[in-house]
This record gives sequence, C-alpha cells and structure tokens, in this order.
Amino acid sequence: MLDMPAIRDDLKTVYDLAPNPELAASMQAEYARMSRVVSPVDWAIHAPYVAAINALKRERNAAILAHNYMTPEIFHGIADVVGDSLQLAVEATRTEADVIVQCGVHFMAETSKILNPSKTVLMPDMAAGCSLAESITPEGIAQMRARYPGAPVVSYVNTTAAVKAASDICCTSSNAVQIIRALDAETIIMTPDQYLAQNVAAQVPEKRIVWWEGSCIVHEQYTAQDIRDFRDWNPGTRIIAHPECPPDVVAEADFSGSTKGILDYVSAERPQRAMLVTECSMASNISDAHPEVEFIGPCNMCPYMKKITLEKVLWSLHTMTTQIEVEAEIAEKARLAVQRMIDLSAAKA
Repeated sequence: MLDMPAIRDDLKTVYDLAPNPELAASMQAEYARMSRVVSPVDWAIHAPYVAAINALKRERNAAILAHNYMTPEIFHGIADVVGDSLQLAVEATRTEADVIVQCGVHFMAETSKILNPSKTVLMPDMAAGCSLAESITPEGIAQMRARYPGAPVVSYVNTTAAVKAASDICCTSSNAVQIIRALDAETIIMTPDQYLAQNVAAQVPEKRIVWWEGSCIVHEQYTAQDIRDFRDWNPGTRIIAHPECPPDVVAEADFSGSTKGILDYVSAERPQRAMLVTECSMASNISDAHPEVEFIGPCNMCPYMKKITLEKVLWSLHTMTTQIEVEAEIAEKARLAVQRMIDLSAAKA
C-alpha cells in the first residue's frame, strides 16, 4: 500500500502543487476538453499536477496510456493515448516513448510490458487490480482444458500475464465475436467473463461456447429490472450497455458494445438523452465531445480504476518507481496470445 502522506511530502519539496487559479486560467486548452464535468474550482486544484506531469513526460520521454474509465482530469489532461483495452494494447506496440505510464488497472500495465519488454512500464498504484482478472488462474485454465479436451482457450485481456500465457489467444469486448468466429473449432473455451461469453454465444450460434464463471463487479450489478424501471422513469432515453453486463440486461438495452463501440454509437446516433450501463467515467469523458447529448444515470464506479490519481501518476514519473516486471518465460507465451489477437483483429478489419 502506498504511503500517501510521505508521497505528498516528497512531491511538495520539488513541485508547487497548491491550487492555482492563474495557472488554471492559462491552461484553457486542456480545461476545454472537460469543462462540462470538472468545475473551475476543481480545475484550479488539478492544473498544477497536470502541468507538472506533462513537463515530466517530455523530460522522461514518457507516454501515458489511459483507459476510458479514467477520471476526466487524467483522460483529458495528461493522456497521450486513450481507449479501450484493445486500443491501448495496439498503441502500446506503436509508441516510441521510452517510458509507458499505464493509467488503468494492473493487467493493462502487464500487457504493455509484455508487448514492450525493453521499455519501462510504470503502474502508479500496484493495488489497482481487477476482480475479473483475479477470478481466473492458470490452474483454472487447466481445469477447463481437461473438461473440454482439444477446445482452444480464448481469454479476455482482463487477465493476468500468467493466464494469458496459459491461453491460446486473447480477446477484448470489441473483438470477441470476431475472434470466436475466426477460430477453427466447434467448442471454444472463454475465460473469465461468463456474461461476455454468453453475450458472444448469442451472436455466434454456430459455435459451442463454454465459459468460466467470473464477472466484473461493475457490470454484474445491473439487472434487467433496473433497465425496465429506468425506461419507465425516463421515456425516450437511449440505453447503451457494455457486453460484460448479464445477457438479460443486454437484451433490454438499445445497443450493446465495448467502450469503443459505445463511443462510436454515440457519435453516430447522437441521441438526445443516453444512459450508459457501464463505468461512471465513460459518460464524463465523452460529454464534452457531445454537448448535444444529455448523459443521465445511473452508473457504477470501478474502485480499482479510481485508485489511479494525478498525484500518484506524478509520483510514479518523478521517482520512476512501481515498475512492472513480467517473468521472461511467461511474457513470451503471453505475448503470443496477445499478438495473435492483434494480428487476427487487423486481418479481419
């Protein structure tokens, strides 16, 4: 666990991080991207951190990769690349930076290190884990292989490096259907998200998909009755669900897709009002790009994603600590599974 009082004392000896309205006013280009969801008072608090981090990025030749679930001051203020798991995995292979700072959860940082073994990958808070990733182990993969001999294993990128190494290929929510259809097998094992697997199975009925019974703590909380009640209370609202939600929730939604799919859908459809059945920061991060869309609740917050803060990013870059390392043998096997996903996605695009 990070010693935050000590970290704050350390940072204060080097940086002036007091709220600074004058500095905030001089950074209107950054603020404009988040002004609908971040107040001017909060921006005066965030601006010194954003300025310090962006200066350190240039000094360290660092790139910040931020998932769509990051808070707006990270997503809009310091990120060089934003996106879903697939986008970040692909961009991790393209960056010319010497240092990658992963603003997301632990498995994402592992994936960046797997794809960039010679680069330094920083994880601002090692405690930013993932309940879904923690639900499956290599031993669990072995159990599924024994139960379904010969069936290939498709593991969600929301897994540890060790699980990826024990799998045949990875997938994300945006390319899972594409990956499953491309595999030359009748029975396919999907781990660890049971709901993603069930939602994919509904779209690929020609395959027999079996799954591990894991789920995401953010998306498993939604129920079909929640969606029906919300429609009754808010008629005309477009309901958009992530495929990690239970199948009956997805069935009640107007659209279901990955975080990138959700962004594309909102951009194309531009509904008057929309409810995103996913993590809270999604709506915050796209609201300024779509001021004509009213995003309304409810939403669920990921406690792991919210462990990543500007303060921790600055400390990580300042000290170059919390570096991600993956054992070479595991990294090599995991790299094959991730690269197969990237290659197959590109070939079928």
